[in-house]
Parts: sequence; structure tokens; C-alpha cells
Amino acid sequence: MTSLNISLPSSLKEFVATQVQESGFSTPSEYIRNLVRDDQKRRAEEKLEALLLEGLHSGEPIEITPAYWEKKRAQLIERHNKKTGTV
Repeated sequence: MTSLNISLPSSLKEFVATQVQESGFSTPSEYIRNLVRDDQKRRAEEKLEALLLEGLHSGEPIEITPAYWEKKRAQLIERHNKKTGTV
């Protein structure tokens, strides 16, 4: 693991120390790592939501049936075979 030094004003340092105690974290580093992970998760969820909305607004909806999936699977296999040169 690598380290990263962060300068904080005393009010933020006190806040972090309080959060460590109240939230059951062992160290300020553990608390900060948790914040970073939460931010990563939030950003990934925002990206997924944006992609889902883009998909919803991308055109007319189509009915998804077992026949649709069979046709899609066959198309993907054919495209893969063309790319790899397999028959």
C-alpha cells in the first residue's frame, strides 16, 4: 500500500477524528479510504444511471422475446466467427 499525505485545517482534522471514533473506524486512513470507495461507487452508479437513461431515450422500444435472443446470439456468433476466421 502506498501513502498519501493530506493537509487539513484543524477543524477538518477534528471532524475526521470524531468520525473515526463515532463510526468505529480504526484509523483516519481507514475512514478516508471508506470515503474514497463510497465516492467511486457513487460515480459508477451515476454513470450507470446516465447510460440507462441514454438507452431509454435511444429510440423506439422493441419487444424482447426468446426468439429475439436466439437471433441476437446467432448474429454475435457469426460476427465473432468472421473476426476470428473460424467457421
